[in-house]
Amino acid sequence: QLQLVESGGGLVQPGGSLRLSCVASRESLDDSTVAWFRQAPGKEREGVASITPAGASATDVDNAGDRLLISRDNAKKTVYLQMNRLKPEDTAVYYCAARSGSSFSLEVSRYTTWGQGTQVTVSS
Repeated sequence: QLQLVESGGGLVQPGGSLRLSCVASRESLDDSTVAWFRQAPGKEREGVASITPAGASATDVDNAGDRLLISRDNAKKTVYLQMNRLKPEDTAVYYCAARSGSSFSLEVSRYTTWGQGTQVTVSS
């Protein structure tokens, strides 16, 4: 059974960068679409970015531009979220999730496997 483990979170000043990693164990991610979600205190979980098995990616426009970039290395069974020019409103627990298939999705209900999350705090 696929398991996901996130890492790379921490405390960073506004304007700084972090790279989150999501590593799969027990099974590969080759056939999975993977997404990053985040959940801030008191708010619903929201989608950040999604990437298909072939590496095509999409980022939610509200989080956008080139600040939050998703990528994957199937050989390492790892999906990354590069976060640049971080803002205090990016503070949240970040989760990676996987689903079978090759279509983009940022709907929480479509993902079947979740990691435990990693905390990102943006503060001066």
